[in-house]
This record gives sequence, structure tokens and C-alpha cells, in this order.
Amino acid sequence: METRLVRDFVKTCTDGWLQGWHERNGGNLSYRMKDAEVEEVREYLNEDAEWKDVGTEVPGLANEYFMVTGSGKYMRNVQLDFEDSVAIIRLNEDGTRYKIVYGLINGGRPTSELPSHLMNLEVLKHRDPEMRIVYHAHPANTIALTFVLPLDDAVFTREIWEMATECPVVFPQGIGVVPWMVPGGKEIGIKTSEIMKTRNVAIWAHHGMFVCGHDFDETFGLMHTVEKSAEILVKVMSMSDRKLNTITPQDFRDLQKPFNITLDETALYEKKSNKIGER
Repeated sequence: METRLVRDFVKTCTDGWLQGWHERNGGNLSYRMKDAEVEEVREYLNEDAEWKDVGTEVPGLANEYFMVTGSGKYMRNVQLDFEDSVAIIRLNEDGTRYKIVYGLINGGRPTSELPSHLMNLEVLKHRDPEMRIVYHAHPANTIALTFVLPLDDAVFTREIWEMATECPVVFPQGIGVVPWMVPGGKEIGIKTSEIMKTRNVAIWAHHGMFVCGHDFDETFGLMHTVEKSAEILVKVMSMSDRKLNTITPQDFRDLQKPFNITLDETALYEKKSNKIGER
């Protein structure tokens, strides 16, 4: 099956693996397909497949089709064996069941994070119908920071923003942080979807990152930007527990007009000291 969607989906999985974000079968990717994209591959779809429970309810996504990575599948192998590693699924008329209409030819099921992915895609569709992608990976520097920074949205946002000027431009809404929770279930999906109502980045403490976007380049680029900034912060913290120089709240505010952005003011608090992670 050769389409632009397949090419872009494969590229994102491969690029994430090359970054080292997908050890073993870690991470997953989901895309809410456009009607024209479904018709483009209609001849490959098996609509006689059996229905299975989603594990949550997403009525806002009823009857839609999704391209998703498989549970237990390796991102490395998406490029090598697409039909074994990826599925196209269709939801039923009330968004409680799905069937695999393409892929996973050697057996299996969609990503174990499917409830989280679908709940977030439903929220994103309501927020902006053209936001179609959710992507979860395990970038090491971001995960490392969840062990040493307060699990506080404003603090995490501010520390990441300060590491690179492009950060507030790329994600002006800031970052939401989810405390450690059992992955794959409805509860973590609810917590993450609350963040996705207003933000594009959620960090799962001691686990990984969850981002969304309109297209694959935007989505991958968002995660890449956050992780690059996290890497810089890890290096700074290896040298000192405080910063001698940094970007000030007013410096950040000065970015808003030329870049036509509105920053999350909760992250622009006045710090009591220059100690990293301290408000």
C-alpha cells in the first residue's frame, strides 16, 4: 500500500527510532484518517472483521478510521514490515468498539495505549478538527527530568522554555505534567485529555511524552524540540544546580507580538532564586 499517508507515518516511526526514543516496543503513534485517505486505500480494507471493545467511549469519533501502531510491535519494524506492525481500525456507530480492517497480518491488536489515544483524538477534534495525530515516545532526557523537577505544569514549562528561545514560540501553551499512573488504561487517558484541551504537550512522569499536531512534521518536531531543550537542561544541571544567566519573564513576553503568540502566564512567575526547579 503506497500512499503519502503511509510514507509519512513510516517516516515518523523511523525517525523516532533513530532518535533512540523507541527501545524495544516502546512508544506508539495514531492518526485520524481523512475521508479521502480512506477512499484511497478502500480496496485493501476488510470490513468483515470482528468488533472488539475499545476500553473507553469516544462517541465523537464514531465510524471514523485510524492508522495506529500495534501493541508489542517495534517502531524499527514499521519501515521493514508495515503490514505486520501497523493497523487501520474503524470505530462503530457509538465509539465503543473497533475492528481491524487492515494490517497486523500476523496477529495482534492495536497499541495498548489505544484508549488514551482515542480519548485525546476526540478532545483534539473538538478543539480543532484538523488536529489528527497523537504520538507517544520515551525520550530519555525528558524522562530524567521528571525525577528531579517538581511535577508542576508551570515549573516544568518554565524550565524547558528557558533552555531555548524557540520553545515558547513552538509551544506557547506550555506543558502539562501527569504524575505516574498505570499506562494503557482509561484513567491516564482522562488525565492526559484534560491537558490536551488546551495544550499540545503532556509529560508522563517517569514514562515519556505525549504530543499532538496537525501533521506528522509538526508533531515530530514538537517532541524533538521539547527533548532537545530537556537535553540542554540536563547538561546545565550536571554543571550546577542554578543558572548564572537566563531568559526573564519580560524577555518571554517580548516574543509575543513579533511571533503572534500568547504565552501561558502561569509559567512567567517571578522566581525567588536562580536555583533550577525552584519557584
